[in-house]
Amino acid sequence: MEAMESGNALRVDARISELEIKLAYADDLLETLNHTVFRQQEQIEVLQRQLDDLRRQVQAIPGGGASSLREEIPPHY
Repeated sequence: MEAMESGNALRVDARISELEIKLAYADDLLETLNHTVFRQQEQIEVLQRQLDDLRRQVQAIPGGGASSLREEIPPHY
């Protein structure tokens, strides 16, 4: 009886260790993903500022750029 309980305790300990290892990997992955999302958000903000600058530049062009869609189509179409 005692041997069975000892065997069960070892299996439980092994399962707990395995779960702790998986949790450590999951924590590391979460940290990596959080850092990636943070960097991507920074890049999005930079790109948004650049897009806003380009819009202002296009609006500053006399006549506001192309006056019709036909002018925007390349000649080979």
